Amino acid sequence: MTGTVLSRGLRIAAALALTAGALAGCSSEGKGAPAWTAGSPGGSTTAAPSAGASSPAAAAGGSASAGASVSATASATSGATAAAWKTYSDPGKNVSFDLPQEWIAQSVTPAQGSLPRALKIEVKDPDGRYLATLQTGLRPQAAGVCKAGAAKPYVVVSSVPVELPHLGGEGTIDPHVVFRVIQGYKYFGSYGITNVVGGAGGKSCALRNVVRGPEGKGDYAFGDLIELKAFAPDQKVAPAQSFDTLGEADKYVNEGSEFANVQRMLMSLKIKN
Repeated sequence: MTGTVLSRGLRIAAALALTAGALAGCSSEGKGAPAWTAGSPGGSTTAAPSAGASSPAAAAGGSASAGASVSATASATSGATAAAWKTYSDPGKNVSFDLPQEWIAQSVTPAQGSLPRALKIEVKDPDGRYLATLQTGLRPQAAGVCKAGAAKPYVVVSSVPVELPHLGGEGTIDPHVVFRVIQGYKYFGSYGITNVVGGAGGKSCALRNVVRGPEGKGDYAFGDLIELKAFAPDQKVAPAQSFDTLGEADKYVNEGSEFANVQRMLMSLKIKN
């Protein structure tokens, strides 16, 4: 087992300076009346992921020139998922997704400045630990300026295509469920859905977990953060993941049950056009 993890970590490290494309984000906490999931406890109807691109790095939000071979996968992670699942749907039937039977989906107040009829749903485990937030009706925001020398190396550890409504154009790709790691004093990781291209040359100041929504619908996000960055030692890291090595990040994605459950949940998302 140790040799396998080390080998994966070395493959990621070898590609670190070459991989292009990714994103991330920041989630805010809100309070609101609970909207519990509906559905029966036995299995979900989540479709199996479709085949991925030949270059996992490019599939995860990189430029067309991204060709580095990393430990990313073009299929769902092999970690075990929960035995019983249920389906959450908002009262207006605008969004739905599957989640493990014991997880909690709660509707909270949308972010300030969101478009009318925007939704915000937080997902937590049975102990109340935060896992992800689905937000719709986000007003499109231009990428921030990345000063010269400020960009940090990043790696796409996992990338799986997913069919969702989106707006194409320059700087976008087809939507993917991704897990990416950016290098700082530690390796910081985040999962989510995105169709926005990351920084060039395998470096970025911030990786965004956002999908550009259809015209007039606003953007939407589903993940632990909307924006991932390399945190300073005195900054709060959570809910982003932090790892001492890239091998640890690879193990979290490819061997753990938490990410397997999260990935299956994100891939089950359905949004009305």
